[in-house]
Amino acid sequence: MLKVILFGSTGMVGQGVLQECLLDPTVEHVLSIVRAATGQQHAKLTEFVHKDFFDYSDVESQLAGYDACFYCLGVTSSGMSEQSYSRVTYDMTMAAAQTLVRLNSPMTFIYVSGAGTDSTEQGRTMWARVKGKAENALLRLPFKAAYMFRPAGIQPLHGIQSKTPSYRLLYALAKPVFPLLRLLLPNHITTTEHLGRAMLRVAQNGFPKPILEARDINQA
Repeated sequence: MLKVILFGSTGMVGQGVLQECLLDPTVEHVLSIVRAATGQQHAKLTEFVHKDFFDYSDVESQLAGYDACFYCLGVTSSGMSEQSYSRVTYDMTMAAAQTLVRLNSPMTFIYVSGAGTDSTEQGRTMWARVKGKAENALLRLPFKAAYMFRPAGIQPLHGIQSKTPSYRLLYALAKPVFPLLRLLLPNHITTTEHLGRAMLRVAQNGFPKPILEARDINQA
């Protein structure tokens, strides 16, 4: 039975991951770390309101004893400087990961990155460099295992919506053709459901490689 910590449960990906965790009989408990309570209730769910995602020193006792962390928290880089984007994407991620690895060394940590992430950290695309830096740093931490998920196109299912207005419009326009895209581009399109299920299976059984592209996510 898995005890899971989830970051980003109000985002599109995080909503899908939370749904699958609550549906899966092998998940015992989910601790969803949020800045503001959503009011969602479930027998397996605890919402933990925490305002400062850069410092967990005063709540460490509540973060121990977990088997997996699904880190789905992220922002679009549009309109952001590299420094600002790096603070949210790298610094915030590492603050959580460094705390959790100290408290739960047998934990599996799964980080949602994105297709096109730059593992060299040297490319011309800002967001890809920063994501690559975060991935590399996470893979160096002494977790039992760490996996980087790099989805490309994601079809939201079961009423899930993006919090970003432009993305909501894009997904609404693409909804009629998503089934065809999944048939034509199976290596590039996944769903919120597949993403959540893949995280659970990888946390339980591992995967042959630490970086999973869309085709690997669907396989998992």
